[in-house]
Amino acid sequence: MNDWLHLAPWIAGSYLLGSVPFGLLLAWLFGSGDIRKQGSGNIGATNVLRTTGKTAAVIALLLDMAKGGVAAAAGVAWFGAIPGMVFWLALAAFMGHLYPVYLKFSGGKGVATALGIFLVWTPFAGLLSILSWLAAISPWKPAPMSGRS
Repeated sequence: MNDWLHLAPWIAGSYLLGSVPFGLLLAWLFGSGDIRKQGSGNIGATNVLRTTGKTAAVIALLLDMAKGGVAAAAGVAWFGAIPGMVFWLALAAFMGHLYPVYLKFSGGKGVATALGIFLVWTPFAGLLSILSWLAAISPWKPAPMSGRS
């Protein structure tokens, strides 16, 4: 129980990191305005690509992956000996992306954030995720469809 009280701020910090809407911020920075009112209305990298361009989309993708990866890396590096801590930090970052406090709990799909978590926590699963995504996209199936279940 005492461990959890020490770890609660880390879980909250992971959630707040996950809540940062990098796609929305980059669209504003690149002059596209509020992308929630353009394209698909989503804050993710695909809508950033659609509304703002390749450079902003790649940066949004990498930053969304990084927020999941940083949470998982913190769990592995600092709390690896505490059972389940990597899971809780990663889950908090993922939930922050899906339900960001900064956007009234309406966020993205979490595909890039989950990939960042997988690549750090379980690299083999992350690589398999990338390979399955590449297999799912084709000239007949656009990238936005491959992020849906």
